[in-house]
Amino acid sequence: MLGMAGLGVVQIAQSGGWTARGKRMTERHFAHRRHLLAAGLGLLAAPAVHAQERYPDRPIRFYIPWTAGSSSDMQMRSLCEEAAKILGQPIVIENRPGASGTLHAQPLAMARPDGYTLGQMHLSVVRRPFMVKTPQWDAVADFTHVMRVCGWLYGVAVKADSPWKTWAEFTAHARANPGKVTFATSGIATTNHLAMEDLGTRERVQFTHVPFRGSSEGVTAVLSGTVDCIADSSAWMPHVEAGTMRCLCVWTENRVAKIGQVPTLKELGHDMVVTSPYGVSGPKGMDPGVVRTLHSAFKAALESQANATVRAQYDMPVQYLSSADYTAFITQRAAYERDMVTRLGIKLD
Repeated sequence: MLGMAGLGVVQIAQSGGWTARGKRMTERHFAHRRHLLAAGLGLLAAPAVHAQERYPDRPIRFYIPWTAGSSSDMQMRSLCEEAAKILGQPIVIENRPGASGTLHAQPLAMARPDGYTLGQMHLSVVRRPFMVKTPQWDAVADFTHVMRVCGWLYGVAVKADSPWKTWAEFTAHARANPGKVTFATSGIATTNHLAMEDLGTRERVQFTHVPFRGSSEGVTAVLSGTVDCIADSSAWMPHVEAGTMRCLCVWTENRVAKIGQVPTLKELGHDMVVTSPYGVSGPKGMDPGVVRTLHSAFKAALESQANATVRAQYDMPVQYLSSADYTAFITQRAAYERDMVTRLGIKLD
């Protein structure tokens, strides 16, 4: 006869020889079957879970709040083109200029937080809620901040055949003609608008502000003689290089290499550096894994040669911050903007 060791576990149970050894064998048998069953179910479920977690699996919409062809539009388009190559899906640009670059903020805040709607975040979006009676968004609470990218090169430029060859000549004329010298910007209460108002106070002159939907429209107005100068990001740079416009000052820390003869505000006696850093954001509540994927792609895009070429064209300084650091920056900056708006009494309604 076969020994007990040769009997199956069922036979052991049926024979009445239910020993401790047999019980242990039975427990091991069913534990082994449970393990195999769980492993099999895991294999079956794995493709489904992987498919659900795949991001992105369709095109991403990206809001740019400036006119097509402006310096910031060109930079963000380049960034999105390079990021799309890494993500493996197109990033479709939607320009929404106007309202000082904030027309996109509400639809961005209200979009589904699935990672398929993104937009450019900048200081006017942070500032505007403090200037209206009924804010439509909160830059801290209503967005997921993916990454800070870089800043703008700001400056003041006039038409090449204008009578002013220097900043001193320009401000002297404005001082002698209060309210008659006009300047274009990309909108009311933008960083460059407020900086120009600050400069007017420092120079003891009264400028008249003429806002446009974007910096490229302001350049056109200067070239046509509609306004006297533009105080904005570097959409004017190609015209300065072409000889159709003249830059009177730049607002960077140091002089800009390609127009090295143009002084900074610091050199002109004003302790001011204005770059207005901006970044990439989405609606609040985005999945952290999706944010990490986007951050990785946009950071690689920022470091690409293609984007570096565009940034060099417009002298846009890199001011990268990670997702966590950019979120902290927005929180700190919101407090600063609230205090500034309150102090200056700026209201839009």
